[in-house]
Amino acid sequence: MSSFSRYLPFVAAMAVVVVASNVLVQFPMQGQIGGLSLADVLTWGAFTYPFSFLVTDLANRRYGPAVARRIVFVGFMTAVVCSILVPPFLFRHGLIEFETSADRLVRIAAASGAAFLTAQLLDVTVFNRLRRQSWWRAPIIGTLVGSVFDTVVFFGVAFSAAFAFVGPSDSFALESAPLMGVFHVDAMRWVSWALGDLSVKLIIAVVALIPYRLLAARWSQPAFAAA
Repeated sequence: MSSFSRYLPFVAAMAVVVVASNVLVQFPMQGQIGGLSLADVLTWGAFTYPFSFLVTDLANRRYGPAVARRIVFVGFMTAVVCSILVPPFLFRHGLIEFETSADRLVRIAAASGAAFLTAQLLDVTVFNRLRRQSWWRAPIIGTLVGSVFDTVVFFGVAFSAAFAFVGPSDSFALESAPLMGVFHVDAMRWVSWALGDLSVKLIIAVVALIPYRLLAARWSQPAFAAA
């Protein structure tokens, strides 16, 4: 079996997660929790994207950081391409009601690619430093650190006025509104979106320890260590 075919399942899994997330991020999550309207702060993509860290960590656990970084670059390229192609595709087929201009798509793609690459490579580094400690420490700390950076970079580059040089801003995202729609503190809407997204990422990071433990336990000896 060639070296590439051995970790092809990780490549495929990363591509599926990234593509699914880029589709689902176009659809707000409907529902209400007290005074909080979920559609104002969450999309369904927030629930699938964090599993990209699970794929990276499992690849790192099995084949080491070099292979994990290759998986990350596959996800990076997929994220950039999907950020540009998915919204127009969904709009043309009547699945979303709004059309995103080409220059906004470029800014979103830049934000998505920068956030993905920064966060995932950071996760690989943190995981590798902690891999010999308790089984849960490397994946949870790596994912938490990566998730924070992913959220800050993506929402900052995509919506913050400070990054207007990357492309046109979203005026709605820059409007002030009650934080998370419920607090008596005003903030730009994109800040509430970022907090909602990060909250889900942190929850998924804990939940993902279950499949990580089950899958990693099948490998008594990491393949890269045996090479």
